[in-house]
Amino acid sequence: MTEFTPPLEDMNFLLSDVFNVEQLWQNIPALADAVDIDTAQAILEEGGKLASNLVAPLNRSGDEEGANWLDGKVTTPAGFKAAFYTFAQGGWGGLCGEADYGGMGMPKMLGVLFDEMMYAANSSFTLYPTLTAGACLALNAHGSEELKTTYLPNLYSGHWSASMCLTEPHSGTDLGLIKTKAVPNNDGSYDVTGTKIFITGGEHDLTENIIHLVLAKLPDAPDGARGISLFLVPKLIVENGQSTHANNVSCGSIEHKMGIKASATCVMNFDGAKGYLVGELNKGLACMFTMMNYERLSIGIQGIGCGEMAYQGAAQYAKERLQSKGVGQLRDASKAADPIVVHGDVRRMLLTARANNEGSRAFALYIAKQLDIAKFSDNQQDVKKANSLVALLTPVAKAFFTDLGLESTVLGQQVFGGHGYIREWGMEQLVRDVRIAQIYEGTNGIQALDLIGRKVAANGGKDYEIFSQEVRANIADFNQGELATNTRLVAMYHELEQAMDTLDELTSIVLERASDGNELNGNAVDYLNAFGYAACAYMWCLTSTSVVNAQGSSDNPYLENKLLVSEFFFARLLPKQCAFAKSIKAGVSSMMAMPNDMF
Repeated sequence: MTEFTPPLEDMNFLLSDVFNVEQLWQNIPALADAVDIDTAQAILEEGGKLASNLVAPLNRSGDEEGANWLDGKVTTPAGFKAAFYTFAQGGWGGLCGEADYGGMGMPKMLGVLFDEMMYAANSSFTLYPTLTAGACLALNAHGSEELKTTYLPNLYSGHWSASMCLTEPHSGTDLGLIKTKAVPNNDGSYDVTGTKIFITGGEHDLTENIIHLVLAKLPDAPDGARGISLFLVPKLIVENGQSTHANNVSCGSIEHKMGIKASATCVMNFDGAKGYLVGELNKGLACMFTMMNYERLSIGIQGIGCGEMAYQGAAQYAKERLQSKGVGQLRDASKAADPIVVHGDVRRMLLTARANNEGSRAFALYIAKQLDIAKFSDNQQDVKKANSLVALLTPVAKAFFTDLGLESTVLGQQVFGGHGYIREWGMEQLVRDVRIAQIYEGTNGIQALDLIGRKVAANGGKDYEIFSQEVRANIADFNQGELATNTRLVAMYHELEQAMDTLDELTSIVLERASDGNELNGNAVDYLNAFGYAACAYMWCLTSTSVVNAQGSSDNPYLENKLLVSEFFFARLLPKQCAFAKSIKAGVSSMMAMPNDMF
């Protein structure tokens, strides 16, 4: 099985050269004294060691052993508990947590890169602290000061962990149908009763206590989503900051799954369990979306991490596996066979996976930058713009990154041929593990509907205009700048401009047809993919411009390789946008014509 090598050179280049975080952070007073580029690089280096040396070696054994349920208790695979203790002792659970409650207060731009390395190393392990971090966000944004003081320090420290309890057997996407009830008590607490399914980390042996964020309704609540409230329900009752005795919370079973087998996916039963209101009554869905939006970006990063791990394994194998003679300058006439990396189709697969990963990594950092501006900046105009971009781009990130992640892992497996289908090399596990990322935290189809319906059509494309105007301003700056004579960059920016012309046109079509729900529903995925490729084209132009600038003072081969991957993206991957555009323009009449009973 391939060892994981953290892609620190690429991460550091993106931070320092492409996004110039040193200047960004210095211009935001809340970050100026908290972090600099040297600190950021040191954190990533240590995080990479944790991922590659501690967590990655548990990936295959964790998959083979899986999480185990017995009499309501869940045991994680061998090594997980000790690794989680080391993870917690290092403060990694509070990397981006609020400093006032024991977190490190680091920017999200560091968080997404750390998360990527962790997902690449071991998706199952990473899900446990990821759910906790998301719960902390919701609690910090909406909880009372008493709840925050009581729970956040122990969650950031890893002494406790958390889960998100939304889905019920009859209620998935349509949360307005939930049946879990919360009955108020005289002391301000509530008795919560109901069953939740598909609960990641709902029960395990990694932490002393598990804090559940549970959606429920009061008996007299309004119908549908307008009547949902959010409650904090601990596994163990907390008194004076200490876990004391069991609450009426139990794990009925765990799911047997295609992948992420070491992550406990639980059926959770709440039988009059004591809970505490988070936020306002009947506003629980809005509170939970604080957590869900974090989780959606995080799961998108799972796609990047798995894709990166698949690429690393496939590239190493392709350089070592001898099979058939190559043609042209890449062949070695002195040998009976060449390594398969010389063959065009293998190079197509490797470059596709690499371009997917590196373009997505830059895009994830771009979104994280907006999150940091929204959270830390004192410039209200910048904050408003950043919030609009985050709302617009989060569904794109979750769906597009995970679609590309599956594509990259399948391509990595394909490079291995028959060896990719057996357990020895670890590629088949990556395919199985990343597959869930397209499904949970809102399926990718739901993300596409969120984008086309709520984020574009519902506000007349106002948030989209902010993104489009920024990209076009960047194109204009390039055309008027010193690098406008660089033929390689000129070609890339020309392709970017065409991609934005296409996306602008598609957005106009979406707005024109917005009154037809079938048009929105049937075209949602194609629109999201067209958007994703245009956004990645923007990232590749930003990256390539930084590369050309850096080449003036460095002969590092990384820089030229980066340009070559960028040129591959524009030549071979960006044209996919044209197919999505053609599908959208064709409309959905052929999709809706067949009677239901003919399926």
